[in-house]
Amino acid sequence: MIGSNAFNYVNVLKKAADASWKRNEVIANNIANVDTPGYKRKDIQFEGYLRRELMRDGYGSDIDLNKRVANVNLDRLGTRIYTDQSDLSYRLDENNVDINTENANLAENQIRYYTLLNSMTQEFSRIKSVLSKN
Repeated sequence: MIGSNAFNYVNVLKKAADASWKRNEVIANNIANVDTPGYKRKDIQFEGYLRRELMRDGYGSDIDLNKRVANVNLDRLGTRIYTDQSDLSYRLDENNVDINTENANLAENQIRYYTLLNSMTQEFSRIKSVLSKN
């Protein structure tokens, strides 16, 4: 990752894209186990960690988003796989994976991932434009 705070926006986008990629893997695993007796769906925790970092040190909506992003501690932005609604089962075999929900989650996550990649590409284009003008 780039070491300067000036590039923290790109680094945060990269962490979010990595989390989205990991979520894609987890959703694919859920879909693969739709017929596995006793399997409980998994998901990724990332957004809560990002929210916590953006609001850290009492920063709220009154502080500029750019300042909040510049102060994000990237080491605290990780992912955690967790079992979602482990006490819920849709079927007699104790499986709680709903294929329609998983397909919708997969589509939503793919849109999120490509949006994050597009945002990084645009940010690098802006940086390249600024550097080429000097």
